Amino acid sequence: MSNTTLGVVVGNRGFFPDHLCESGRAEILRTLEEEGIGAVILGPEDTPFGSVETHRDAEKCADLFRQKRAAIDGVLITLPNFGDERGVADAVRLSGLDVPVLVHAFPDEIGKLTIRDRRDSFCGKMSVCNNLRQYGLRYSLTTLHTVDPASDDFRHDLRQFAGACRVVRGLRGARIGMLGARPAAFITVRFSEKLLEKAGISVATLDLSEAFGKAGRLSDDDGAVQLKLGEIRAYVSTDGVPPESLVKMAKFGVVMQEWVESEGLVATAVQCWTSIEEFFGIVPCTVMSMLSNGLVPSACEADITGAVGMYAMTLASGRPSALLDWNNNYGTDPDKGVVFHCSNLPKAFFSDVRMDFQDIIAGTVGQQNTYGTMEGRIQSGPFTFCRVSTDDERGVVRAYVGEGELTGEPADTFGGYGVVHIPGFQKLLHHICENGFEHHVALNLSRCGAAVNEALRRYLDWDVYYHEG
Repeated sequence: MSNTTLGVVVGNRGFFPDHLCESGRAEILRTLEEEGIGAVILGPEDTPFGSVETHRDAEKCADLFRQKRAAIDGVLITLPNFGDERGVADAVRLSGLDVPVLVHAFPDEIGKLTIRDRRDSFCGKMSVCNNLRQYGLRYSLTTLHTVDPASDDFRHDLRQFAGACRVVRGLRGARIGMLGARPAAFITVRFSEKLLEKAGISVATLDLSEAFGKAGRLSDDDGAVQLKLGEIRAYVSTDGVPPESLVKMAKFGVVMQEWVESEGLVATAVQCWTSIEEFFGIVPCTVMSMLSNGLVPSACEADITGAVGMYAMTLASGRPSALLDWNNNYGTDPDKGVVFHCSNLPKAFFSDVRMDFQDIIAGTVGQQNTYGTMEGRIQSGPFTFCRVSTDDERGVVRAYVGEGELTGEPADTFGGYGVVHIPGFQKLLHHICENGFEHHVALNLSRCGAAVNEALRRYLDWDVYYHEG
């Protein structure tokens, strides 16, 4: 994941203590640096204290932002004093940036409400938000109305906002690769390519026959094949897996990697059964797992919108995502369930993992043609879930997002699996069924739900249900 860079607007108002802008600017920049976030900001040589008050200040700030627009993921408005609401709003509007905006206000201190030291940022924040709304500019808020920029509360908000910025930037202009057609029975994963294109997400297709043909032209001792073979063996235990199956996986991995790089893909979705097994002789799960583990999500069953949800969470968290089924109840606890796939989960998901053959379809196509699954239990801890879908009837992209815990409890099954606990799980399941969402769900082993929700709902204008239990 690349670093996040914010354009920073320091609001000022001359008849409030403007020395607070100097100290406030330094405090904000210190926190951004400590959080690894870059800043594009006026200097004291440009305007008084590098702040924005007048229309001329706003023009200077906007000009700077336009010059650096390729680097700017979002805008942070910070108010060390009341701030000139129009100057601040003008700076954002004149910049022409279409990025997330976070509005922050410094807190006053009891005992410092004198003419020299009072901030009144508490009040000024309302005026700034009023003007931003009048200008038709979308913006986010800190959890607390005023908050010390050095505090944990602000740092949490800042990380969440940075995640939302990465999601917005990453999804706008994203290219998702679709390898093969969806499995014939899986009309659940139908999607509208046109609605995704309207949202800025393009789909690049590759027929399985082309992938098989490219793989077939590679010799066993090809340098790229041998390199990929070494990567596979270093990635997961391959004990008991036939050598010829591993070579086929390596060839398929070379083809997929070259396709990803040549097409500039950020994620893929693969027709993982049964054509690959019948006509090439492996399951692609390990190759897909390696891509996902390297932060290029790869979804099962040609589920393109599943891959979009995976990628959104990877952008927000900087960690791998996986696609699973909401698969089973867990005893009689209404807030628990089993998530499962057969599986191509990234290695980072597992508490223990090994390569094996695919039990479900081995009886149909033969065990020798189904080696390559990633088998094991998902590690315990917090997770975020996300499902993206296209609603053709309404002409919108929709999603649901939320968080829960992987409990680490046992489940006597195969593939990749875990037991989840989600407060209000039955409410979520009703929402899924009543609104006709797919049975697939993307998971990420982090708490990034708020950032993903903010990005999809507020800035991409998708129809989002945020499950808060």
